[in-house]
Amino acid sequence: MNRRKIEKGWSLFLDRDGVINTRIADDYVVRLEQFSFIPGVLDAFRHMSVFFSRIVVVSNQQGIGKGLMTETTLNVLHKHMISEVEHAGGRIDKVYFCPDLRESRSFMRKPNVGMGLLARKDFPDIRWANSIMVGDSISDMRFGKRLGMLTVFISEDLDKVRDYADLIDQAFPNLYKFSESLFTR
Repeated sequence: MNRRKIEKGWSLFLDRDGVINTRIADDYVVRLEQFSFIPGVLDAFRHMSVFFSRIVVVSNQQGIGKGLMTETTLNVLHKHMISEVEHAGGRIDKVYFCPDLRESRSFMRKPNVGMGLLARKDFPDIRWANSIMVGDSISDMRFGKRLGMLTVFISEDLDKVRDYADLIDQAFPNLYKFSESLFTR
């Protein structure tokens, strides 16, 4: 694993489901009532907001493509997420999502890099070599690597970390533990 020192002022890219909010096994978060922050995440955002210059969320949301929810509903959910993060003393600069189905092979859908390129267009100060992708799927890690980012895998499955060591630079059991590590190096 790459133990490269993460510097204050870098950009942070985060996946949503399984990193920020609880992932629903074999299902999608399609209503606000289903959205629940993973314990410690709001504290993590408070820590990360003073450390990172940019914090963006990049999320595949094929529930829209499957007709399980609308883009309007997703936007309400994301406004709620951003509001709660801000209320806790943190920030999210922008949320990007791809509604396309996996089978579409859309350029916007992770592991493809479309959402990352949109973020860099919106925030020209983003530099890939000074950026981190935090996610809970191998697709997230591929997205980060394709853009030249440091990758952080959120999982307690150490076998998966070992199996994909070429894609995973660092691993933590949750976002809070990652945020703590920023101040203990």
